[in-house]
Amino acid sequence: MKKYLLIGVSAFVLGAGSMAYVSQHAMAAAQPRAKTYRMLGLFGDVLDTVEHQYVTEVDDTKLIHAALDGMLTSLDPHSGYLDPENFDDMRDQTRGEYGGLGLEVTTEDGVVKVISPMDDTPAAKAGVKAGDYITAVNGDSVLGLSVNEAVKQMRGKPGETVTLTIARDKSDPFDVKIVREVIKTKTATAHMEGEYGVLRISGFNEKTTDEAEAAFAKIKAQDPKMKGLILDLRNNPGGLLDQAVSISDLFLENGEIVSQRGRDPRDVERYNARPGDMTGGLPIVVLINSGTASAAEIVAGALQDRKRAELVGLTSFGKGSVQTVIPLRGGMDGALKLTTARYYTPSGRSIQKTGIQPDLEVAETRDEAQAIANRAYQFSEASFKNALNADEGKARVGAHEPAEAPPESFDIKKDFQMTRAEDVLKNGSVALTPKLPKPTARLAEVIAKAKVAEAAKPVSK
Repeated sequence: MKKYLLIGVSAFVLGAGSMAYVSQHAMAAAQPRAKTYRMLGLFGDVLDTVEHQYVTEVDDTKLIHAALDGMLTSLDPHSGYLDPENFDDMRDQTRGEYGGLGLEVTTEDGVVKVISPMDDTPAAKAGVKAGDYITAVNGDSVLGLSVNEAVKQMRGKPGETVTLTIARDKSDPFDVKIVREVIKTKTATAHMEGEYGVLRISGFNEKTTDEAEAAFAKIKAQDPKMKGLILDLRNNPGGLLDQAVSISDLFLENGEIVSQRGRDPRDVERYNARPGDMTGGLPIVVLINSGTASAAEIVAGALQDRKRAELVGLTSFGKGSVQTVIPLRGGMDGALKLTTARYYTPSGRSIQKTGIQPDLEVAETRDEAQAIANRAYQFSEASFKNALNADEGKARVGAHEPAEAPPESFDIKKDFQMTRAEDVLKNGSVALTPKLPKPTARLAEVIAKAKVAEAAKPVSK
């Protein structure tokens, strides 16, 4: 709040000064502002025309809310306007309890797209997957709706059935019936896998750090001789920045966790760890994949850069920006969700669009390995046309053969990425872990060249 108050005071002082002395520079600076006022007049003219000439009566409030949201979403995929109802819903979600299906969604070219289903929620149990498109809710199309409008249709009274029409790559559209529940998101759980603890964090709300500490303490009490920890951040869509910082702090004794830098290069905010490692120095492996996003990437990047953990899995989503929720009139007029900064890992990396690459790349299935080779199903921050740019010269890794995938003999009921994380802990590091043969996935470009070569062969008659 102080930050915004200082901006307001500065503007007032500038205004008072200009009344006493108007220089040529001030007049020049006023010209772009005059253009803005003309454009606002244009907005009023368009609104007036719609009110009087549209084929049916319109709701001015809905029109203006839609215009505000459209203005903000044109900036980047994560900015937007929250009307008072959606602002209340967002606050419920960050508090960790709300009614709905358990989906983290966004919009892409007017289509609702799933970032990730949340663990143990109706959507996850129904088989909704990251990268799915939702085209209709209860038979009503959601094409062209804002993400807030689409979410409003999916939320509602617990116990009611919601039918989602799903479009998934390489399959015909299909319906999924899901019963709404009160989503009490428990974002941190833990269990033992042999000699190693597994701490699963599925998101970051106001309760995450407390839940993580309690979950770890429970398994540590079960096995005081625990030899290492696997931190599972796969398909974690992110959440609150302060919780990402405090989760990272659980494993770090000191030093920087993350920094965020705003529009002014001098506007840098750094977050540092305090003394105390919850695990007592146990070796850690972090599991990530393309659904690991935002706050989850902050944790993964901090532990990787600080040499506190090694990463196993697939390149993360690549959301390297920070959104600030700015209430309007105390929330009475809703709020702005505005991208105000990029964040940087301790080594100074911005992972915007590019994501965090694991120390040991491991595909979960052989089909996933082939998809990576073909660049299919690779939904990430780079998929958005209006995503913030990556650092100059940086690009997300393209089609390639992933380092590892389950061998033919591997039991498909088991979790291959988890198995390889355990192998890294057993062997002491990724470098010391015996590598498996590369999967037989063929690069799309190799396949394409082969087809061209085949087509160019002379045909015997």
